[in-house]
Amino acid sequence: MDKSILIVDDAETNRVILANGFLDQYNILEAENGKQALEMINTHSDIAAVLLDLLMPEMNGIQVLDQLNKNGKIKHIPVFIITAADNEDTLTEAYELGAVDVISKPFRMNFIKSRITSIIELYAHRNQLVEIVDEQIEKLSKVNQSMIETLATLIEFRDCESGEHVKRICGLTRILMTSISDTYPEYNTTPAEIDKIVNASILHDVGKISIPDGILNKPARLTKEEFEIMKQHTVKGCEILTHIPAIMDEDIFNYSYDICRHHHERWDGRGYPDGLAGDDISIWSQIVALADVYDALTSPRCYKAAFDHQTALNMIYNGECGIFNPKVLEILKKNEDKVKYEHEQGM
Repeated sequence: MDKSILIVDDAETNRVILANGFLDQYNILEAENGKQALEMINTHSDIAAVLLDLLMPEMNGIQVLDQLNKNGKIKHIPVFIITAADNEDTLTEAYELGAVDVISKPFRMNFIKSRITSIIELYAHRNQLVEIVDEQIEKLSKVNQSMIETLATLIEFRDCESGEHVKRICGLTRILMTSISDTYPEYNTTPAEIDKIVNASILHDVGKISIPDGILNKPARLTKEEFEIMKQHTVKGCEILTHIPAIMDEDIFNYSYDICRHHHERWDGRGYPDGLAGDDISIWSQIVALADVYDALTSPRCYKAAFDHQTALNMIYNGECGIFNPKVLEILKKNEDKVKYEHEQGM
């Protein structure tokens, strides 16, 4: 026997009757109240089901169900309510909190045993499927990350600055996205979404693969004609992304496409390639745009020396590098020290 059933009831007679019905198939755990029950659930990983009385001292069955909801265990362990009462409101609340069935007193063990065994088997099968799906998602995530890093490496081979540049962009993007999400409810994004945005930021310059070497690595400022060609890296990058195999995570693809195309748009509509303005530019593209400008200013290029941290900030705040969302600039001011540290660590 490698699985246990936890019987929770303050009446010893009820525990004995139920225990005798399952001794031939399961190890039996017993608790006299809800507090003991939660301790056992937290310390035993082999519990296949919980038979839970509603009326108990210290902590009743509804309170136990509430805790199992909060810690997520209700999704993996079936809970059966033991009751002699027929209080519709209480039973409804129990079902809403995740109870799967009701065991009515007096007990009819053959019937109870059949129902509980069937649901235990159903949960075991479902939990196994969840594990398989989680494993596949993890494998797919690794493939996605490998694909993104491969594309970033291709950029690095073409442009000697881009390899370390994209790593710094990731760090800056995480700092600024996390801060603006915490500060402004309208820009709220979950940590999982921020992880995807950070991964997507790696590909912001993937279109540079298509830019001629003579322009991409020119040791001087570009002419007007050359700059028009360089600007095409935004749309060329999107074309490259659309040819990536469908195994790429859909969310990361969408973030990557948007960031790739719009990380040179500006708040006043004077950016490129689409001339978007204001909140028509996604917040993640605005953040990557700011990170990109800061890193370009504070990093040496073949045509210029690096500006120091404070000079770069002043140039951004004064609008010398295009106009940014005031809220985004506020977040930069709030995180100046973190931004400086992140940049220095990546140099």
